[in-house]
Amino acid sequence: MPLSYYLALSALLFAIGAAGVLIRRNVIVIFMAIELMLNAVNLAFVAGARHWHNLDGQVIVFFVMTVAAAEAAVGLAIIIAMFRNRQTLNADELNLLRW
Repeated sequence: MPLSYYLALSALLFAIGAAGVLIRRNVIVIFMAIELMLNAVNLAFVAGARHWHNLDGQVIVFFVMTVAAAEAAVGLAIIIAMFRNRQTLNADELNLLRW
């Protein structure tokens, strides 16, 4: 399968994730959209690594997956703390850093 198919799918997934971050107001949905964008980048790295027979792209994917896992753990903890204090997940209402 040509590299362009993988890159097109990666670009489509990244665009959907970017639209989710820009359009949606729910913090959980924004969080999932960010994860979708990270997975789109991973797909592009893996496709490039396979196409050029170089393992650098796959090593970067492991780094991105590690950052995504840490982001998920910390991000979900912050979202739960915000929901307990504000009783909402609307991003427009969660604009203060201090309660």
